[in-house]
Amino acid sequence: MKKLFILCTSLMVSFTTMAQDLKLWYSRPAEQWTDALPIGNSRMGAMVFGGVEQETLQLNEETFWSGGPHNNLNPKGRYALDQIRQLIFNDKFKDAHKLIDDNFNTPQNGMRYLPLGNLKLNFKYQTGTATLPLGGDGGGLGLGLYYRDLNLENATTTVRYKVGDVEYTRTAFASMTDNVIVMRIEASKKGALSFNLGYDCPAELKPVISVKGNQLTMRCEGVEQEQVPAALNAECRVVVKADGKVTPAGEKNAASSIDINRATVATIYIIGATNFVNYHDVSGNASKRCETMMKAALKKSYEKLLADHIGKYCEQFDRVHLDIPATKASEAETDVRVKKFNETDDLNLISLLYQYGRYLLISSSQPGGQAANLQGIWNGSMHAPWDSKYTININAEMNYWPAEVANLSECHDPFFSLVNDLATTGAEAAKTLYGANGWVAHHNTDIWRISGPVDGAHYGMWPNGGAWAAQHLWQHYLFTGDKDFLRKYYPVLKGSADFFMSHLTKHPKYGWLVTAPSMSPEHGYRGAGTSITAGCTMDNQIAFDALNSTLLATKALGGNSQYVDSLMHTLALLPPMQIGRHNQVQEWLVDADDPKDGHRHISHLYGLYPSNQISPTQSPLLFQAARNTLIQRGDMATGWSIGWKINFWARMLDGNHAFNIIRNMLCLLPSDAVAKEYPNGRTYPNLFDAHPPFQIDGNFGFTAGVSEMLLQSHDGAVHLLPALPEQWKKGSVKGLVARGAFVVDIEWDGSQLSKARIISRRGGTLRLRSFVPLHGEGLKAASGTCPNELLAPAAIKQPKVSDEIRPQSPIIPKVYEYDIETTPGQIINVMR
Repeated sequence: MKKLFILCTSLMVSFTTMAQDLKLWYSRPAEQWTDALPIGNSRMGAMVFGGVEQETLQLNEETFWSGGPHNNLNPKGRYALDQIRQLIFNDKFKDAHKLIDDNFNTPQNGMRYLPLGNLKLNFKYQTGTATLPLGGDGGGLGLGLYYRDLNLENATTTVRYKVGDVEYTRTAFASMTDNVIVMRIEASKKGALSFNLGYDCPAELKPVISVKGNQLTMRCEGVEQEQVPAALNAECRVVVKADGKVTPAGEKNAASSIDINRATVATIYIIGATNFVNYHDVSGNASKRCETMMKAALKKSYEKLLADHIGKYCEQFDRVHLDIPATKASEAETDVRVKKFNETDDLNLISLLYQYGRYLLISSSQPGGQAANLQGIWNGSMHAPWDSKYTININAEMNYWPAEVANLSECHDPFFSLVNDLATTGAEAAKTLYGANGWVAHHNTDIWRISGPVDGAHYGMWPNGGAWAAQHLWQHYLFTGDKDFLRKYYPVLKGSADFFMSHLTKHPKYGWLVTAPSMSPEHGYRGAGTSITAGCTMDNQIAFDALNSTLLATKALGGNSQYVDSLMHTLALLPPMQIGRHNQVQEWLVDADDPKDGHRHISHLYGLYPSNQISPTQSPLLFQAARNTLIQRGDMATGWSIGWKINFWARMLDGNHAFNIIRNMLCLLPSDAVAKEYPNGRTYPNLFDAHPPFQIDGNFGFTAGVSEMLLQSHDGAVHLLPALPEQWKKGSVKGLVARGAFVVDIEWDGSQLSKARIISRRGGTLRLRSFVPLHGEGLKAASGTCPNELLAPAAIKQPKVSDEIRPQSPIIPKVYEYDIETTPGQIINVMR
């Protein structure tokens, strides 16, 4: 490749000015996919590499998946159920495992999320005096002569560099309002911009590329997977407008790219679509959709497109501000900040990563779209890790943990739609696999809303994924108090409870109602030889939540009293949580936990987070046992598991320990290729979370965890700064949301609350909890149970304690509690 030369002069804008708090920035182009910067509008996503000789935009469209409409249900399942249960109750777990594989599995294990290919821009430069060579794709650039960033404050990416005496600038964004990805390219010298625009798409997708005038069109097909024929086709249209010469390039009458020559400004418009309508309908027309969207986008000027995009994006993003003061170390490039985080005082990086999680959720999950999958909407591989499906034994739920508390409630909507779809396909699964009422989904689903087990008995025989996902409906109600929403989705909640009431079976040894067969996600205990079991702790906790939230929803909506009685009867027969011989929360009915086990899933603490069944006020013995479990499992884990542990330690009211977990997450992994050399690397250069490989749930878990350190509302009160680390001496947060529909601003100094401002969206009793005394108009000391049902703690059974131990009691800091009756829109100010 021909070498370019660059004049060693400073850019017009200094890096210290450009590298502001809420920018990811770098002094060289991306070399790996996890160096590139993500933009998205929920419907489409792009990874922007920022190359100098060649720019790449790796593209995705949210509905482009393999396969087609189907469900993965084996009709033999229900007829083998009794025999499988009998084997489990007789401790013949391996035999039960084999019978499950033979009767519940199908060849279909979920379809995969596909890439849409790559837009390639190959630049031609006229160089004059030169002193510094550029290697291929700009990789040799340095010394402050190249700059690229992702600005979280307006959801745009920028690339800026100089060749000779010409400065080039590229700005890209995925419009939140106009369904188009836009890139504007500008040269500081008239006529100095020339490039070829082409498209690269995996051959497996059978791409056909055509050019007409200033428009390039790529059409491709989905792929068959696991005997499910491809039902989708996709189209991507690219239009380029420039003030220079724009001509088709390639063989005569068969152009496959576009040449842009001697321009000063060029604007590229990118639209993608498929024929997907919904999980059972693929009758759409990708070409007509692209044509309609492109015509609409082209009617607007670039300036109007950009302004509308920023306005819509900021309406969501600007609701929350987190300020942890920057230091000199905060001025470094983003990957350098991560690399040196544990050696410097750069606490401001926490603010950046926190807001990055909010940015990613806004960019990947908007009303009317698909839920964010295992990689959000960004995937460059034909075979994404774990197919980039929806893993609903934690990962998909974790994607949405920050949605309510971080003031992005509408971003939750696609997940509600997914759950609503699963309630339909899952009703078929409940009947076919278990002969049960209601609906069920297992540990994984996809765009076709499959509801049967996948990946064999060890991973897949877990009939609780749907019920866990449905709890997001209840949590939305607790955060908003929206009874119209609750009424709309009540059948979905009720269906999750109805499944348990018809499926739970009496354990012959203990007499409790349990799930069987099942397992504690992806984990078994020593000696069992398999993960298959009955009535593990997480199952019992999820069953409790499904039954209890349905009970509370039924009461809130004035429902049937006989149905309430049935729910209460079933709840009374669930197993209690148990404290085992290591003073731990037991993971299984048997006391088989290994205190040296560092497994990534800590499923039996679902009751601590995201649920509210384990708390210092209502269940102190379990609270201490949960602490012991966390210590036994250790502080290091895969990326997403670290995200969960931040939330766990926040719920433990231990900010210092939560911060230690954050330190474990903020360890650089330069790329997957060197993962063995960086065994503790958990954050890529572009701040994507590293399992490794990339999973976006860790980013969302981080944002949820930091929110939980600053505000909690699950345990009978709105707790201000429940887990603030000592190292976070000074700072503020604005716009967090508590259950009960309270919007909370907090400032702290000397690692203690200094003042807070609360807006009551719907009125009702506000109970405040703090580690310091508070003062404010209308505050009165609280007594008794908080009357606001949206803040109510869980009413659980007392735990069963091992005869081998004396249970430990936790050390709980003194708290101060206050009540104030609020009206809608009222503002409450308090200070210490």
